[in-house]
Amino acid sequence: MPEKLLVVDDEPDMLRLLSMIIKEKTPYEVVTTNNPLEALELAKQGGFDLLIADMKMPGLDGIALLESVKRFDEDIPVIIITAYGTVEAAVETIRKGAFDFITKPFKKEQILVTVERALKWLRLERENKMLKEQLMKVEG
Repeated sequence: MPEKLLVVDDEPDMLRLLSMIIKEKTPYEVVTTNNPLEALELAKQGGFDLLIADMKMPGLDGIALLESVKRFDEDIPVIIITAYGTVEAAVETIRKGAFDFITKPFKKEQILVTVERALKWLRLERENKMLKEQLMKVEG
């Protein structure tokens, strides 16, 4: 079953672009919204393997969305995308739990490579947890 990605950006053109790039080159399912509060509700319902969020959005910015999502799903990788990229912003974003930080404009390959790295990391995390649980059953 292909992984499921949630993409949130307040710019509809950026949502279409990200969705097109990912769907064109990968088998992943992509769900998009331009409303960060809706994205938070969708993430709470579960079933997503990756969140891609714009940093500057009305109502709930990408950092606040990242922090909220990490409270109930600490394993989900979150990629923050922004046109306002500074070293300080990148450091803060990673410190708060983002998997990566991408500045606009970006190359199509940069998005695809980052998505692949994030999902590979998630698969390894899930496998590690499963193996630890199996080990606990054998030892316990």
